[in-house]
Amino acid sequence: MSGTAIEIDDSIILASFKDEKTREVAFTQLVRKYQQRLYWHIRRMVVEHEDANDVLQNVFIKVWKNLENFKRESNLYTWLYRIATNETLTWLEQQKRRGSISLDDSESSVAGKLEAQKGFDANKLEWKLQQAIQSLPEKQRLVFNLRYYDEMPYEEMAGILDTSVGSLKASYHHAVKKVEAYILNG
Repeated sequence: MSGTAIEIDDSIILASFKDEKTREVAFTQLVRKYQQRLYWHIRRMVVEHEDANDVLQNVFIKVWKNLENFKRESNLYTWLYRIATNETLTWLEQQKRRGSISLDDSESSVAGKLEAQKGFDANKLEWKLQQAIQSLPEKQRLVFNLRYYDEMPYEEMAGILDTSVGSLKASYHHAVKKVEAYILNG
């Protein structure tokens, strides 16, 4: 965030969105506040910038259509992450079906996209970490990214992924072990 940006409280954004006169301004504020975090959440799963932008655009279209009905049973941030996660998983599933490839091929395809990125160097630790993360099964990759990069509490993740805290802790533990093994042996 730049030093001049003022972060607007979610309750103000939601109240402004309900008023037809201030709806567009409120939505613009919501996009500005959350687009970078949601973009990186999506990008870590789909790898390519263009794909992440496409998914993010779908997320904000869905948010626009459904924000008026947001019931505040969770934080706005949690609700947005849930939509972004679901849209990302839907996009990944569509990519698998379009290419009529297996899950294993799909995961190696995502890893291949990573290797094609400008500046890729398999010997650098940050690239090894990315390769290790991309080698994880989809759910473990998602849980690892939310915990490692977003430092999201398990309770909040449970709300986004609609699963138990215990299951998330187990997934994260297994993911960390696989990442460590990949980096040490890969």
